[in-house]
Amino acid sequence: MRLTILGGGGFRVPLVYRALLGDRGEGRVTAVTLYDLDASRLTAIRKVLADQTAGHADPPSVTVTTDLDEAVTGADFVFSAIRVGGLAGRAADERIALEEGVLGQETVGAGGISYGLRTVPVALEIARRIAALAPDAWVINFTNPAGLVTEAMTAHLGDRVIGICDSPVGLGRRVAGALGVDPARTRLDYVGLNHLGWLCGLYADGRDLLPSLLADEAALTSFEEGKLFGADLLRTLGALPNEYLHYYYFHRESVGSARAAEQTRGAFLHSQQQRFYDALSTDPASTDPVSTDPVSRDSMSGAVGGLPAPRAAWKAWDATRLEREVTYMAENRDAVGMGERDSCDLESGGYEQVALSLMRAIALDERTALILNVRNRGRIPVLDDDAVIEVPCHVDANGARPIGGAPLPDHGRGLVCSVKEVERAVIRAATSRDRAHAVRALTVHPLIDSYAVARRLLDAYQRHFPELRYLG
Repeated sequence: MRLTILGGGGFRVPLVYRALLGDRGEGRVTAVTLYDLDASRLTAIRKVLADQTAGHADPPSVTVTTDLDEAVTGADFVFSAIRVGGLAGRAADERIALEEGVLGQETVGAGGISYGLRTVPVALEIARRIAALAPDAWVINFTNPAGLVTEAMTAHLGDRVIGICDSPVGLGRRVAGALGVDPARTRLDYVGLNHLGWLCGLYADGRDLLPSLLADEAALTSFEEGKLFGADLLRTLGALPNEYLHYYYFHRESVGSARAAEQTRGAFLHSQQQRFYDALSTDPASTDPVSTDPVSRDSMSGAVGGLPAPRAAWKAWDATRLEREVTYMAENRDAVGMGERDSCDLESGGYEQVALSLMRAIALDERTALILNVRNRGRIPVLDDDAVIEVPCHVDANGARPIGGAPLPDHGRGLVCSVKEVERAVIRAATSRDRAHAVRALTVHPLIDSYAVARRLLDAYQRHFPELRYLG
């Protein structure tokens, strides 16, 4: 089975490759193609993957390319994790928004809208090329804003594009840990949009354990979301929110913390990852950045950034990854006086395992249930059938279909409808090239409370990003 990763020079690619190395089952991925516009980043990540193969027999071959058509032709699965404008763009999204006193996070509020307006045109072109060159391929989208981008791509790919996110499964795993239950024995009842959903039930042996968790103060405040939101709010809601809902429930505090921070999350990640890529670019054993030869450990044995061989590239990557996890959502924790992350909260939600499970379920008809971003098809009655939502799904060779479950919490209906309208306005702006739709998206977003601010934001984003000059 052949997997193509778009954004193949991205920092999280080694997580996906690690999952592939651990899969020894029949029908596993045997060939990986990395595509990226930045050849130097491809070289760096290729070195990390070469280090990862140590001790593994018959690892998936890795080739790299800067040609999109070459990358997708013949692929069985395409994993899309692109970032239009890079982390420098994310930092600018945040800075420009904060100058207007609103949030600029990459999937929430003004920053998410700017990012979506830059990304949707590129994602649509990718979808068109895949439909033309690899019509039988399945596309797994992790590109943010994930729900919005997945919905845009359905115009060309239909149900063959499925969005994934690690937040819901990470929440479920932490809740199971707080209850002392094996996560593998649980079933999550989760409903909403990407980065805007609620865990409404956690079932083990047919019994919903969420009520007992809400009643247990110690257990409820023992994991990250419990500390972030607080027991009183969680009991008021009667459900456990996705961590990104902190930007809505603690909006003023989040803005204040972000404005007081020495640097935004995007600025931190930009400087941190730039150091990582710069370090690997100094490796004297560097290989041709657009070579299509399989990964070879022999060509990657030199020292990197002062780190001694062997496995220098992997060690540099893993140290950077740990720093990234430790500082995740630091501004939100500061806003509520939460302090440092506990070691038990540092493990990611495991989007790479979700992607692997999704690929195996489709390719080998290994039926499973996963929380995914798919078309609604009546699952949330207040939204139309084509709206992409984030809910548990049955997955098999025919793709992913929503599973019936808890309705949207009453307090969440208006918020979900408002944010879905924002997503739709972004897609209309990108497809019609009409600036009025972009202004509308900014104006009606719940975290932007002024038409005047919306217009100034778009003006500023268009001045900064050449990618947004298409908006007439």
